[in-house]
Amino acid sequence: MELKEGMTPGGKRKKLADELPLDTPYLIQIFPAYACNFRCNFCLHSLDRSEHGYISDRTLMDMELYRKCIDDIKQFPRKLKMLRFAAIGEPLVHPGIAEMIAYAKKADVADSVDIVTNGSLLSHELSDKLIGAGLDRLRISVDGLSEASFAENTGVKVDFGKYVEQIRYFYEHAENTHIYIKIIDYMVQKPETRELFFRTFGPICHSIAVEHLTPTISEIDYDSFSGDVKADKPQNGEVLLQSDVCPQGFYMMQINPDGKVVPCCSMKYPSVLGDTNVNTVNEIWNGKAFSDFRLRMLDGVNKAGKVCGECKLYLYDLHEEDVLDADGDRVEELKRLYRRLNNG
Repeated sequence: MELKEGMTPGGKRKKLADELPLDTPYLIQIFPAYACNFRCNFCLHSLDRSEHGYISDRTLMDMELYRKCIDDIKQFPRKLKMLRFAAIGEPLVHPGIAEMIAYAKKADVADSVDIVTNGSLLSHELSDKLIGAGLDRLRISVDGLSEASFAENTGVKVDFGKYVEQIRYFYEHAENTHIYIKIIDYMVQKPETRELFFRTFGPICHSIAVEHLTPTISEIDYDSFSGDVKADKPQNGEVLLQSDVCPQGFYMMQINPDGKVVPCCSMKYPSVLGDTNVNTVNEIWNGKAFSDFRLRMLDGVNKAGKVCGECKLYLYDLHEEDVLDADGDRVEELKRLYRRLNNG
């Protein structure tokens, strides 16, 4: 087991500004299910659905559409660094999740195929299917260390002993799947609970971390449940970097359950930049709407639109290599490059 505190599970990052514009995104996030079996107090699903705003016109991604998206992704000039199943929902809710993993792995579209999950829906059968499908990394967000703390944090009753056993089963049969387990720091504020987390989950994973609380939803009062923990640090570090340019739309895209494409992991979308029911993933990535969005973003989040101007989420996952406005001359050069792309 490797302690991953202060870093995210992944590889060494290149300086993003030197790599742009990208002909192939580094990351595509598949949002397979706009549904969750938890109501975590830090998450959008703790709010009434009427408070969510627009998320998706479908609850579950259609399998035919999904396969079309993977076939599209295969047409990029190079492989993705990561295909990640995550976003505003629990990926394991989707009944075809193992089939999705198998199809992506067979197509060989990414260096790593990941799932981010709360882990509560794992069963021996599903674990066998995910492992057999070739899943590269299973990222499990632990939301409690007992039945009582799970209920407090998620609003759901969880058999904690069974929860741990299911993860242990996956670990013991994991073959080539890397298991990364994390918990949010406000859940382990006391030294004894922190020690319990590492003692319980350290032996049944390959890497483990305590991640900092991030204020992802403006409608949620994080101080009401976070105790002495303040949301003033990045998710995987100690110093909150500053930048007027959000880098996410330059290296990633998210495909929602209804096939719509958005440029980031925000809980409120700055813009819908395409529809995979109509166009290919490649056409959307290289299309005018995406380029226009990037051009506006290079002038700062306030110029990219109201949602971007009010969003601070990107700062909590900002890496030094991704700060695009550190070099003004390079920013101006990138603007010229994206204008040329826009003009064909």
